[in-house]
Amino acid sequence: MSDCDISSSFLQINDQSSFMLQRCESSGDEDDGWRHKRRENNRMAAQKSRNRQTQRADELHKAYECLDQKNRLLKKEVQFLSEEQMRLTEALKAHEPLCLIRHCVPTLGSGPRDVGVLSSLPR
Repeated sequence: MSDCDISSSFLQINDQSSFMLQRCESSGDEDDGWRHKRRENNRMAAQKSRNRQTQRADELHKAYECLDQKNRLLKKEVQFLSEEQMRLTEALKAHEPLCLIRHCVPTLGSGPRDVGVLSSLPR
């Protein structure tokens, strides 16, 4: 081989190497762009997920407050009804000694079996 052949083959190799180097560099740029885009998409997806989680927590908190208020109202109603039951029971106990109907016919009409007894009484 002559010096000229060697230098031309060296140039070809050198040209191919620089082409490969340029190709690798451009591939690195593309790779960086892909990574950047991927990171940006991931960042947006993570933010969206955090927003959904925050919204869900807010909804749960509102539901908790509503149920808690309803529970307090129901407890007040139970208390009121218990007190009313006690007052009515005491009123009934106070009325029993004075009740003429109860003294005349004890247990009359107090149950479903007494319907026949009531219908057989003279009017």
